[in-house]
Amino acid sequence: MGQGGFPVDLVLFGLIAAFLILRLRSVLGRRTGFERPPLDPQAAHTPLRAAPVIEGRAESVQPAPARPLPDPASPTGATLARMQEADRSFQPQRFLEGAEQAFRIIVTAFAGGDRQALRPLLSEETYRTFDTAIAERESRSETQKTEIRGIQTVAIESAELTGTTARIAVRFVSDQVNMTVGSDGQPAAGADAVTEITDLWTFERDLASQDPTWRLVGARSA
Repeated sequence: MGQGGFPVDLVLFGLIAAFLILRLRSVLGRRTGFERPPLDPQAAHTPLRAAPVIEGRAESVQPAPARPLPDPASPTGATLARMQEADRSFQPQRFLEGAEQAFRIIVTAFAGGDRQALRPLLSEETYRTFDTAIAERESRSETQKTEIRGIQTVAIESAELTGTTARIAVRFVSDQVNMTVGSDGQPAAGADAVTEITDLWTFERDLASQDPTWRLVGARSA
């Protein structure tokens, strides 16, 4: 107790308590940047935006066409064997694969009037026939719409070997959409429907030539 009976220790404790309160207020009153921002009263009533839904669809894969080979004991099989003797790189199965690719390119190029794509795959006479047909279509301002939906069969029908000149006839059975549209935008021929078409194409190549291209020399519908 101090002079006059005043409690000095109470005064000291009071000063210490006041100092601590001021320190706590200075610390608790600061924002360090990690505090959660205040809630927006309207946010609780705002519906969440749905995330975009990505739909996945499996691409339809066309089955490979049947590519039957002639019986080796048949006349056509024997001629193919002679072709292999004349050109060791010739393989009937690989020939059919190439013939299918040529079929797709030629059909599409003819419909689109793509003469540049047609020329290296056709003989001179066949190219002139195709070119005339395209020119007539262009003179009428018509458009050919052709789509190969599928090929069921690619088969060797016959084979000929005269000297080193080989000819192979191939039968194509395919599902196609063929339609000719006039200048007025209306169908002039054909229909927008899938039709099964059988074509008989004849390819020719000189087996002694360094050029491996088999060119189309004849085409008709069977």
